[in-house]
Amino acid sequence: QVQFVESGGGLVQPGGSLRLSCVASGSDDFNLSPMGWYRQAPGQRRELIARINSFSSVSVYEDSVKGRFTISRDNAKKTMYLQMNSLKFEDTGVYYCNYYNPRGSWGQGTRVTVSS
Repeated sequence: QVQFVESGGGLVQPGGSLRLSCVASGSDDFNLSPMGWYRQAPGQRRELIARINSFSSVSVYEDSVKGRFTISRDNAKKTMYLQMNSLKFEDTGVYYCNYYNPRGSWGQGTRVTVSS
């Protein structure tokens, strides 16, 4: 069974950057599957903010992060990344990774706090 382990979050000032990582250990179809980064802001539902196809040729972003976030993946390492630049207060939340069509258990997520 796949286990997602997210890391790289932290406290950052507005305008700063972070790079999140997600390891999909135990996945036997990571290389074939579109993947996504999800964010759960305080008091909000978890939402998809970025997705990438299996070949890294197509990536799609939610409007609020478009132009600031970049999703990427390394299939050999079964790892996905989210480069976050120009961070804003509203980017605060817990970030999760999963398949584009989520399945299995969610990981613990990694917390991002944007604060001055």
